[in-house]
Amino acid sequence: MKFKQNISIINALMRITCGFTFLTWAMAKMVKKPWKNQSYIIVVMLSAMKIGEGILRYCPVVDAMENRQNLMTNEPKQEHESNQYDHH
Repeated sequence: MKFKQNISIINALMRITCGFTFLTWAMAKMVKKPWKNQSYIIVVMLSAMKIGEGILRYCPVVDAMENRQNLMTNEPKQEHESNQYDHH
């Protein structure tokens, strides 16, 4: 499966910056209180995901939303075409 870049360079830089910021914050909290690291692990995972999205310039959520919009705009045309075939 080939992925097409679907976010801009500015968006990618913002994702990388925010990802590293939250990753640093969560890691500092985990080092300070290692017995309370369960809630910070989720922040670390989400931050790492945002860093990866920024590096690859691909966001699966944006891709899913674009595909959904394409399906929504193409569906009425298909229904209209199928109704024309039913009448003939």
